[in-house]
Amino acid sequence: MKKPVIAFLILPVLLFVSSCNFSKAADNEKAEGNTKEKTTDVAVDSVQKPVATIIDTADYNKRMLALSNHDTTGRWPVKTPYPLPGAVLPYNRIIAFYGNLYSKRMGILGEIPRAEMIKKLQGEVAKWQKADPSVKAIPALHYIAVTAQGAAGKDNKHRMRMPFKQIDTIISWAKPINALVFVDIQVGHSNVKDEVTALEEYLAKPNVHLGIDPEFSLKHGEIPGSKIGTFTADDINDAIDILANLVRKNKLTPKILIVHRFTQGMVTNYKKIKTVPEVQVIMHMDGFGDKVLKKDSYMSYIYREPVQFTGFKLFYKNDIRKNWVMYTPDELVKFTPKPSYIQYQ
Repeated sequence: MKKPVIAFLILPVLLFVSSCNFSKAADNEKAEGNTKEKTTDVAVDSVQKPVATIIDTADYNKRMLALSNHDTTGRWPVKTPYPLPGAVLPYNRIIAFYGNLYSKRMGILGEIPRAEMIKKLQGEVAKWQKADPSVKAIPALHYIAVTAQGAAGKDNKHRMRMPFKQIDTIISWAKPINALVFVDIQVGHSNVKDEVTALEEYLAKPNVHLGIDPEFSLKHGEIPGSKIGTFTADDINDAIDILANLVRKNKLTPKILIVHRFTQGMVTNYKKIKTVPEVQVIMHMDGFGDKVLKKDSYMSYIYREPVQFTGFKLFYKNDIRKNWVMYTPDELVKFTPKPSYIQYQ
């Protein structure tokens, strides 16, 4: 008998300014090639340096197969275009701390003092490196730059854009530890295209990447938090198009796009999500609960609907309530596929 999908509750997310806490609730829905790198000389400040023009595809294929944990269904690894040289994945595993500097309730990034937070992040990176020495573990700071709102606001968009000075602060914190930076958007009654475009100044920086959260995308006038929102493939493709254009225009290495997901309906028409050499897409399992329930959601919504890479969220508080125990790196690297992005909240 087919095992039923088990639903579970998700961490309440504090919407900045609004005094309400809105709970996430899970629903009940159910490479070939062996080309080596080729290089050419380009002028950089009058100094000739070799720059790769194509990746080592045999090495890339091998790494993608390892990430798939030798899946036998044919779903993984996903056949997509090879990335541009300089891609972060699959050569690294990203270990990210998530949050907002205005709130101690939205994640570890804003919950504890900077020095303590950085030390804790580096400790998690070390644990992941030990659990899977074959992939380099690297740190990241994942900042919620646009927060959904219970109140409509002056423009009636039910979202608030954080001041750019906060993004500058996160970038300054990331630099000494060579961490990636993610800016995350909760669109409310706005849309992906407008909110991502507003952050192009930062996304044009080589180490800044993007996260988008369909939970707070309410397309029919509902108040954020009153129901779980959704992104279509078209919404996600809008973000991919903007990122790809920035990569081409600024001659950047590939951007990473994180798409949060913990229900079936949060992402529709997944097969129509674009995969392009300029952008690496991570479908991120964004839920808390007992280990069995979390794995069930990962299998139901991430494994069974493959896009490119996968992520997994861990909650310092809400994964250890009742008799729950948080997953360890040693346990998660046994998943099929292995997650390439780990987010701590």
